[in-house]
Amino acid sequence: MNIVLSRSVKRGVLLRLRKNLYVAKSYLDQAERKGIFSDYVEFTANKLYSPSYLSLEYVLHEHNLLTDLPRNITSVGMRKTDHFSNELGNFIYHTIKEDLFCGFKVIKKGNFSILKATKAKALFDFLYFRKKLLVDRKALEALRLNLGEFNKNDFKELEGYVAKEGSVKMKEIINWLK
Repeated sequence: MNIVLSRSVKRGVLLRLRKNLYVAKSYLDQAERKGIFSDYVEFTANKLYSPSYLSLEYVLHEHNLLTDLPRNITSVGMRKTDHFSNELGNFIYHTIKEDLFCGFKVIKKGNFSILKATKAKALFDFLYFRKKLLVDRKALEALRLNLGEFNKNDFKELEGYVAKEGSVKMKEIINWLK
């Protein structure tokens, strides 16, 4: 079976997403024609490494909270930190504690169910994984966050995740955002 898969990849009939996970090139072409290719990429991000939800730079950029264009599709999961690269892109997964594996919604896009962090949870995750680097307000400002899109309800939700996480450092970082 591995020989058949390998030959199909070499012929361009299949695309290898990761070990033991493939997609037909014809399906990707069809998704492109139907305008659902980006939805498929998001769906794939959830399936490459399950359970996981889209978050961090990917979701922050989608909500215009980051000024820089992300080069990777970033997600959060409960298994070890990992990454996969294939023709669809670079998929990066960060590990979070089970009690912080929350704050995402299941979004239906056609036939795809996609797990994606809320705006507040994506910001929490983004800051949480950088908390050791954020030594002062200047370090936080260097991230160039566009908080104009962040409303009171978003901030209240963010504070809930910080309370759940419980560290003094995260509370300090959130105070710098105010």
